[in-house]
Amino acid sequence: MLLRFIQVRSASVRFRTELRTLHHQQVRQCKANSAMTDTSPTIVNRTLPTRLPNSAYRVREYLTEKEVDRLIETARKRGRNGARDAAAILIAYRHGLRATELCSLRWAQVDLRNGRLHVNRAKGGIESVHPLHGPELRALRPLQQGSPYVFVTEAGTPVTTAWFLRMIQRTGVAGKLSFPIHPHMLRHSTGYKLANQGEDTRSLAHYLGHRNLQSTARYTALAPDRFAGFWRD
Repeated sequence: MLLRFIQVRSASVRFRTELRTLHHQQVRQCKANSAMTDTSPTIVNRTLPTRLPNSAYRVREYLTEKEVDRLIETARKRGRNGARDAAAILIAYRHGLRATELCSLRWAQVDLRNGRLHVNRAKGGIESVHPLHGPELRALRPLQQGSPYVFVTEAGTPVTTAWFLRMIQRTGVAGKLSFPIHPHMLRHSTGYKLANQGEDTRSLAHYLGHRNLQSTARYTALAPDRFAGFWRD
């Protein structure tokens, strides 16, 4: 009788063990199937690198007149399109053009006969008519190739702001400037140059297309002539 009880109990234990094993196998199989058919998006925590202030990349945000001249001369000697690239830098600098304003410049805005340039400003800026002088006229005339746009690629399409950025950066490196540069520095260079030679703030603001004089004050604040009489040795 005791032997029979032990056999029945052992059989019961084995049965429960087999049930648990089967249950665990079914649970693992369900999890595997769920993972294979799960179409929910995977969330990856990507943190964009923090951009440092401009002062961490360069000592100032404008070029001196000599540095611009070096940039133009370097561009003229680089590649098959040196004349176009040098002219783009010269026009952007002489007229304080943004990259978008330069790349969208059309011959309809240029009056080579009378030496005038109609400047259409981006960002709601004030339009104006600028005089074109000898260096600009000589740089622009060879670029007339039948396209409505002044600056075009070898395929005849208008240049882009991405092209202007790459060209300026590469020319800066080739010209061995002491810090990395970007196209908008040419516009800042215009403001600095004209403020430094004593142009009044209101005229400078209109030349650059500024509607707010505070945007122009940054250039007059950099003009060293304000401090010329501080020390009289």
